[in-house]
Amino acid sequence: MRGLNGVVRRGFWVTLLAVASLLAACDAKNISELEEGVSTEADVRERFGAPEAVWEGEDGAQIYEYNRQPEGHVNYMITIGPDGRMAALRQVLTERNFARVSPGMAMEEVRRMLGKPMKITTYDLKRETHYDWRYMDGNNQSDAKVFTAVFDPDLRVIRTMSMRDPDLDRNR
Repeated sequence: MRGLNGVVRRGFWVTLLAVASLLAACDAKNISELEEGVSTEADVRERFGAPEAVWEGEDGAQIYEYNRQPEGHVNYMITIGPDGRMAALRQVLTERNFARVSPGMAMEEVRRMLGKPMKITTYDLKRETHYDWRYMDGNNQSDAKVFTAVFDPDLRVIRTMSMRDPDLDRNR
């Protein structure tokens, strides 16, 4: 029975990686068809669909969140300016953005910066909640990592950490 569970689990992860690869290929094509300052909100929605969330930006801009968690390793924030044109398209799960997450920061601020996490885990005895984002720290699958922001009961950052994606080791 143990062997069958391993085969099923491995099959699940192979399928999950295939879906993530397909999604990444679609994203690359969609991104290549958009141009900052030229593409419209309608162009963005045609290629990416409805956003996961819409955030208020500066000067009347709106920021569309396109989440690729838990299967993927990216989250996109696409800024639509007050003129209805795409002002910016950014992949936000980067070491640079992770370094901006600091103790005392509110969960909502982190969520707005990084997008929806792949997983949220509450540890009642420790009085902590962990938000995890899967990301790539390089160009190949073996560089997959997980960034974690740890929050206190008031949902303020206590600390952060990054580690190798444990799912990679489980699937070998």
